[in-house]
Amino acid sequence: MTTFGGLSTPEAAFAAAILVAYLSLFPALFAWIQSRLFRSLGAAAALIAPLVWVATEMGRTYLWDGFPWELLGYSQVTVLPIAQLASIVGVYGLSGFVALVSAAAAYAAIEPKPRRWVIGAMTAGLVLGCAAWGAARVSAHALTSAGTPVRVAVLQGNVPQDQKDEAYRGNPVLMDAIAQRYVDMTRDAIGRGAQFILWPESSTPYYYEQDLVRGDAVRRLAREAHVTILLGSDQVEPVRPIAAGKPPEARYYNAAFLVRPDGSTGAIYRKIHLVPFGEYVPLKRLLFFVGPLVEAVSDFSAGRDPVLLPVAGHMASTAICYEVIYSSLIRSFVVRGSELLTTITNDAWYGWSSAAYQHWDQASMRAIEQGRYLARAANTGISGFVDPYGRVLQKSSMFESAVLVGDLHFITARTIYSRIGDLVGWISVVVTAAALLTTRRPQVQ
Repeated sequence: MTTFGGLSTPEAAFAAAILVAYLSLFPALFAWIQSRLFRSLGAAAALIAPLVWVATEMGRTYLWDGFPWELLGYSQVTVLPIAQLASIVGVYGLSGFVALVSAAAAYAAIEPKPRRWVIGAMTAGLVLGCAAWGAARVSAHALTSAGTPVRVAVLQGNVPQDQKDEAYRGNPVLMDAIAQRYVDMTRDAIGRGAQFILWPESSTPYYYEQDLVRGDAVRRLAREAHVTILLGSDQVEPVRPIAAGKPPEARYYNAAFLVRPDGSTGAIYRKIHLVPFGEYVPLKRLLFFVGPLVEAVSDFSAGRDPVLLPVAGHMASTAICYEVIYSSLIRSFVVRGSELLTTITNDAWYGWSSAAYQHWDQASMRAIEQGRYLARAANTGISGFVDPYGRVLQKSSMFESAVLVGDLHFITARTIYSRIGDLVGWISVVVTAAALLTTRRPQVQ
């Protein structure tokens, strides 16, 4: 917000503090509910804690536009035997599983009766059983040995954010240099046998649909090599004026364009979940002091349709930037028929902070949940490929130019989670509400 948004440090700190304060409401709600349940149920309230925690994570996801960044279950994404549980219950169920271990320990600490050891033993057995099942699932290779192969490339252009911004402001030298960089990287990928090539989010420093010269260079390249290209570019949609005499307005979308091997546009996906304070400013009238940020941030409109991408006779899907953390959105793609997951992003905003690494891990969880290969193209990293079990096949380093090419598969088999969705999360909400109702004191007549 200071480097790219034009706010002073105190203003940026205050704006960030508002988001922190909002997100703090959910663990605070968990603590309040648990306190109330403990007064009513005693030590047994600890056994309900995992469901209460998941219910608050559901609140963090679905209230307002949601901000489900770094849910508890993501802590297990690199612990592959345990992470396989996400293929059944999703990241919310995995959050509940992690919370269960802590809840069992808390129960053993406050419950004086011998049954505390029974609960502890049952929890330990459950953890060991899940780990054994998960390890067996990974070693079986059932998903990676099935499906139709496709050779995919992800491009990491490593274009500094200030250069991207300068190019968007109309600097023709930078615009041509960035456009040529991606064309050259695409040729490199083609030379290595890639059939499906992913450019990062907002990779074109021009409007792909409107720039006939630079856009045609991409279409011509697709025709010459007979490859499919997915590129990130802003889209402008004219809007008719509401009243006569008023100038026409326009809506802007953060979009992904699929270029077919014949050079035509096969599909356009518009980003559905926009980044607060990055692509729009929530409560702009209330947060009047962030005026410079409002001016600096492109006021994008949100897309509505989870569009699929036709690739080599199969269907793929893409998520743009942080919307890959919405498990229900990725599931909606698979329900519609997506056989391959992709995500394109520009994480240059994050610098060397932990956010870029967290973003990669959260994207990897989607591969486990849906039982699909995942390809990720990021402007400055991390780019790479993840298999349906969450194993990293290739992975770039941060802030380097890279062209990664890998053999992935289109997969049609469905995981349990892809069929039931966030059922565990919604059950947690219902159980939490029911438990709270039991704590209501009857009115005295």
